[in-house]
Amino acid sequence: MSAESDVYLNAREVRRRYGGRSDMALYRWVRDPNLGFPSPIYIQTFRYWRLADLIAWEQSRPRELIKTNQ
Repeated sequence: MSAESDVYLNAREVRRRYGGRSDMALYRWVRDPNLGFPSPIYIQTFRYWRLADLIAWEQSRPRELIKTNQ
C-alpha cells in the first residue's frame, strides 16, 4: 500500500492541484461519465478525494504535446 492511499485532499486542494479550477468545474467533472474523474467521499457536507485516485486518473489521461518557443 502506497503513502498516497492514506492521503485525502479537500475540494480547495483539488481545485488548486488542477490550476485553480472553480468548484463548479469539479462538480461537472465528477458528473461527466466520459471524463472518469474520481468521486469524492463525503464527511458531512465536505468533499474529500483520495490522492491515489487522483494520481491514477491523471496517469490515465492522454498526454498533450507542449509546444515550446525555441
